[in-house]
Amino acid sequence: MLLGAAFLWLPFAAQRLERAEAAGGLSGRGILLVATLARLALLPLPPTLSDDALRYLWDGKVATAGSNPYALSPDAAELASLRNKNWQRLPHRDVPTVYPPLAITAFSIATRLPFPLLGWKTLAALADLATCALLLVLARRLGIPAARTVWYAWNPLVVLEVAGMGHVDALGVAAMVGTVFSLTRSARGRWAGAAAWAAAGVLAKLAPLAALPLWSRQSGRPWRFLAAALGLVALAVLPVLAATGGVPPGLIRYGVSWEFNGPLFEPLWRLLDAAGAAPALKTLLDRVKEWTGAYEAWNSLYPYLYPQLLAKALLGLGMLAAVAASLRDRDPVAGTGKLFGALLLLSATVYPWYLLWVLPWAALARHTAWRALSGLILLAYLPKIAGVPMMPWVFASIWVPFAVLLLAGRGWALTPRPPLPPPPVLPGEGEEES
Repeated sequence: MLLGAAFLWLPFAAQRLERAEAAGGLSGRGILLVATLARLALLPLPPTLSDDALRYLWDGKVATAGSNPYALSPDAAELASLRNKNWQRLPHRDVPTVYPPLAITAFSIATRLPFPLLGWKTLAALADLATCALLLVLARRLGIPAARTVWYAWNPLVVLEVAGMGHVDALGVAAMVGTVFSLTRSARGRWAGAAAWAAAGVLAKLAPLAALPLWSRQSGRPWRFLAAALGLVALAVLPVLAATGGVPPGLIRYGVSWEFNGPLFEPLWRLLDAAGAAPALKTLLDRVKEWTGAYEAWNSLYPYLYPQLLAKALLGLGMLAAVAASLRDRDPVAGTGKLFGALLLLSATVYPWYLLWVLPWAALARHTAWRALSGLILLAYLPKIAGVPMMPWVFASIWVPFAVLLLAGRGWALTPRPPLPPPPVLPGEGEEES
């Protein structure tokens, strides 16, 4: 209820701040001060809506102990000596970690602090405040009203998911905004700073991998950008791949098994199921086996022919198309927002905190649909809080209003600050002296 009230208050606050800015009375420090106080208020909040932060600390504890969190799940007998009272609450105890090396390093630092959970949430909140500060500077650089940044800096969803629940996405989002911040600079070597930020984003959470082609094109030195960014990523990731013998099993499990609240995924797999897509493909595979005679080779595909995985494969192709289409975008802010928005809509898993990847750009562009979704997505917690089924009514309550606003909105076009009106001419001014 409090979050809903805070969200309803946000449009009025943003509007008043834009008026104050137009009159020359807005302070960026004031925006940051309120953002800081809001995060401080939620730091003591226990992680009741999500237990991901407990998993972060476990993974950091495993790494600090010299074990491999990419190969050993929390249930592994080799880690029995590390178990504590929080071990019982860990999510997905049978799955090794899915978090990249920079995230694991941050988790390890937090485990060494006197109060690990509070320490981790503080680190995440500091990264988030850095995002707020970068957005303020970026808005002024682009001639966009800085007051728009409150749609991120003061957004109840952002404050809840970062300072309250301590989601690691705060680190990746800060690096993403740092990348775009560097790309908008006029400096000649801007590609180097942007590449370093982009690599940090990938190593905090893998989502920015999809934006590397877009950002490299916008850097002015695409091959240098890609070489630097991918080189830094490879230095950190290759030891992980070597230790696990390939792609970490946790990532494979995530890609195949995770699904929650995907706006296109949920209706698509049900449509494929109703159309009998899986049985039709199995029949086709039977004929291919008979034609080729390679029975053993084709038999391995049968377990993957089910509606949910087929839907994920189709949406994966859609993601590749979104990445390819993003190469046409020349504006780093609008292009990044459009790309991450498309990836989110095509994802099979859309937790509320995933929206943090889109909100910085929706704030600057005043994108009505995505800003509204930052309030609507809080309904996704109803199944956990009240035991209400997600499908169909909670799902529809989130995505139908968003779809209406998305279709009716003006998209990602940035609208710079309108010029201030000239000062009024006082009586007697401008007249020639007699």
